[in-house]
Amino acid sequence: MKWLDKLERKFGRYAIKNLMFYIVVANLIVYLMEYLFRTSMLTYKLMFIPSLILKGEVWRVITFIFIPPNSSPIFIIFVLYFYYMIGSTLESEWGAFRFNFYYLLGIVGTIIAGFITGGAVTGTYLTLSLFLAFAYTYPDYQILLFFVIPIKIKYLAWLDAAFLAISFIQGDIADKLSIVAALINFFVFFGKDMLYRGKNTGYAYNNKKNIKKKTKNKNIKLVWRHKCEVCGITDNDDPNMEFRYCSGCQGNHEYCINHLRNHEHVKNS
Repeated sequence: MKWLDKLERKFGRYAIKNLMFYIVVANLIVYLMEYLFRTSMLTYKLMFIPSLILKGEVWRVITFIFIPPNSSPIFIIFVLYFYYMIGSTLESEWGAFRFNFYYLLGIVGTIIAGFITGGAVTGTYLTLSLFLAFAYTYPDYQILLFFVIPIKIKYLAWLDAAFLAISFIQGDIADKLSIVAALINFFVFFGKDMLYRGKNTGYAYNNKKNIKKKTKNKNIKLVWRHKCEVCGITDNDDPNMEFRYCSGCQGNHEYCINHLRNHEHVKNS
């Protein structure tokens, strides 16, 4: 994204490094204060409520991201650690500025949706957009569900997407706007790549069908230099496609750019 590169060159020095660390620490402080004093007043004071913001409580425009999720004292540590792990990993992958910008887009979208609907807004969908970004970037990352069951993050992302779809269909206009607004950042960052992947997957599939038809009953040997081990696309199918060898696989295993980070690593037994 050239426009984002330009923004980074101009404003990159203002990026907050380790942003997710500060957000998670703030969440933990709020949780501990409410748990120790047995009150939810602090959460109420931090919530995004448009009518109160217009009356002068402007801190609510940003403090809603410091409201922790509802959880038991034991699980809140794991939940917040998971948030931190997702955010810090994305920041390492993108750089501080791009991660800041991704999170800021989600905040701005949520704020706009809140003022349009006039209702209270939480950071739930904003957090889900971070999870989707992580799953899209590291689809084969494995976690232990319930600390026992190993599962790849991409499968949880599909459940996340299903939850968002159901919430969008069944929710009122406020829910619909909140979901769309919080996911603007995801589509800005990944929308073009998703369309490109879908287009090239269909292109490769159609080319494979055409090649099979042309070579049926003919003694023709097709020669290529590069071939993806997942989708089978070759440099003959798409001369513009990029191919790379995976450093995470044992041995020489080549993939197209669409599947370089979206495949199961090969391990020699």
